Amino acid sequence: MSIIPSQRSLFDIPEEIAYFNCAYYSPQVNASRDSLLAGARSKSHPWERLSADFFRDAETIRVLASRAFGGEADGWAIVPSTSYAVSTAARAIEPRLTSGDRMLVIAEEFPSNVLPWTRAARETRAMLVTIPYPEDGDWTRAIVGRIDSSVKVVAVSTCHWTNGAYIDLKPIGKACRDAGAMLVVDATQPLGVMPLPLADVRPDFLVAAGYKWLLCPYGFTLLYVSEPWRGARPLEEAWQGRSNAEDFTQLVKYSDSYMPGARRFDMGEKGMATILPGAIAALEQIGAWGVDNTAETLSAVNSRLASHLERLGFRLPSKAQRSPHLLGAVLPPGQSGDMVSALRKRNVYISQRGNALRFAPHLYVNDHDEARLVQALEEMVK
Repeated sequence: MSIIPSQRSLFDIPEEIAYFNCAYYSPQVNASRDSLLAGARSKSHPWERLSADFFRDAETIRVLASRAFGGEADGWAIVPSTSYAVSTAARAIEPRLTSGDRMLVIAEEFPSNVLPWTRAARETRAMLVTIPYPEDGDWTRAIVGRIDSSVKVVAVSTCHWTNGAYIDLKPIGKACRDAGAMLVVDATQPLGVMPLPLADVRPDFLVAAGYKWLLCPYGFTLLYVSEPWRGARPLEEAWQGRSNAEDFTQLVKYSDSYMPGARRFDMGEKGMATILPGAIAALEQIGAWGVDNTAETLSAVNSRLASHLERLGFRLPSKAQRSPHLLGAVLPPGQSGDMVSALRKRNVYISQRGNALRFAPHLYVNDHDEARLVQALEEMVK
């Protein structure tokens, strides 16, 4: 692993902007912007688009995802959102649920990884159980401790989206396998910037929205489907997922068979020339940086920020419970006011989720950005 120097030149970020809010909405790399513009222009010349073009970009993305994040290329599907992906998982799992089965989620989880399970609970009379915040901050131990033979679904993230609290999926995955439970992972917050050992965790389904750390366009999401589930019923019956889809002359001969792998789970109109080229450019750049190198670099940035925050009296998760890329900090005792808005007036951007200020840098952050953020916090905390 190695520290990556600031990559700001690859982004269109003005010098006066200090953006520590990638967990909210990422800027895109210039190459992705250019590919998106080219894709939009291509719609003006539809006569140049061949039938193979409806499938080529999707196949490229599967290969890029496999190389960067693990798993087989055949296991990656292209969908529009986290809610779509988790609903796909819930649709597949629902027939295996019965009255009294338990499904576990964590407190203050993002709605997209809760609402589909709420619906599944209503449909099957299974019980949705929320694991409360652990007093010692150890989410991993809290989750593993609740997994037993009555649990059929564990729907968790790889870190808590509000404050970056680390969740170790390896022991959770093992506990699920030992108990016969199905593991559905929302990897939106860390995929692309934190190593995720897919082969060790062995989730049944894994999803990551593209518009955050993957630097991809809005409306693009990756869904990984493990091999045992690739024959399940998809959320929609898209014609592009059928075995004869690439031969447009045969589309009126409706096929009952699907394309191999996870392709049946792709969204309709997956061959969007206006979105997928931008996703390809972003994923190529993530692969070039390397996830391990990116994690090492962002961990160094957040470690420096954590030292300043602790000095100012902010309360942070212990070092053992922090993710490398996402740092949550509770305001010092007696401190009040809208710090997010106050920082925005200085062109410094962070978020607040729950009771934690959330710091989420990416590789475009430089030393000047860090200095401006720290100086602003020092002036505001009294």
